[in-house]
Amino acid sequence: MEYRRLGRTGVKVSAQCLGAMMFGTIGNADYDECERIVHRALEAGVNFIDTADIYSGGRSEEIVGRAIKGRRDDIVLATKFFNPMGEDRNMRGGSRRWIVRAVEDSLRRLGTDHIDLYQMHRHDWNVDLEETLGALDDLVRQGKVLYLGSSSFPADWIVEAQWAAGRRNTERFVCEQPQYSIFARAIETDVLPAARRHGMGVIPWSPLAGGWLTGKYRRGEQAPAGSRFAHGDRLGKDPSTPDRFDAVEGLTEIADGAGLSLTHLALGFVTEHPAVTSAIIGPKTMEQLEDLLAAADVRLDAGVLDAIDEVVPPGTDMPGIDHMSGNPSLRPGNRRR
Repeated sequence: MEYRRLGRTGVKVSAQCLGAMMFGTIGNADYDECERIVHRALEAGVNFIDTADIYSGGRSEEIVGRAIKGRRDDIVLATKFFNPMGEDRNMRGGSRRWIVRAVEDSLRRLGTDHIDLYQMHRHDWNVDLEETLGALDDLVRQGKVLYLGSSSFPADWIVEAQWAAGRRNTERFVCEQPQYSIFARAIETDVLPAARRHGMGVIPWSPLAGGWLTGKYRRGEQAPAGSRFAHGDRLGKDPSTPDRFDAVEGLTEIADGAGLSLTHLALGFVTEHPAVTSAIIGPKTMEQLEDLLAAADVRLDAGVLDAIDEVVPPGTDMPGIDHMSGNPSLRPGNRRR
């Protein structure tokens, strides 16, 4: 397992980060198996775990907390806040009021007295960034959080957050967690360069494009039972499906020529980018984990990367990719003259 520096911090993290989104009711409800997955990842050299308060309504954090008990000091532990955690309209977002409560809830569920990397799960269009950064800075000064990060921030918000931290002389975001895969390459034009300019680590989520880059979805075949596209003929109804099938077929040929599985090609592609620190792998089962771990040392040469560029050009997304920015400036009331 390779270890890389997290941005400009002094922390070294594994080139694979164990994502815990599938731990709990939305993925694997066998909590004992989830704990075994964590233990196996640690044995393989993974020292970086990422979860979020919203995953299975907090169950993911609880599972991770139990799994790392007694090994907390060996792990770089990351979690996230922002998404709704209840019916109350104030139990969400980037306000100081919510942040000071959300962090206490996460600390309790994780069974720890500090979080190594505390990330804002999405940018909050409705809250001043300086309010958010001020509250997060207080958490660092209190020792409850060591480093701050963002997730799925557009490039202009990444830059604005750096400027705001400079204006207020507060702790800044040291890491960005974007969607990035062969299918989702738009961030190569702005997000990744912005992160590099500001010395931020990058830990991409969904490097397998929601399972598409495992080869599980094939033209003319039903989606596998239990997969994300298995319900209501989602493959047939999604207008982006034909283009995705074409890309999967082209990428499979490239993987075969390189002596790799499609999964390993996709993971190698993400970790090959010089801006990327660690790719988040999100196994639901032990079998999936073992396959993902086997890709830890995959390196792609220039010829393979050039061939991938022919299928999905640099800086572009496949149809149907959603970076979930939800820009309110594009709403009719904000753009009518």
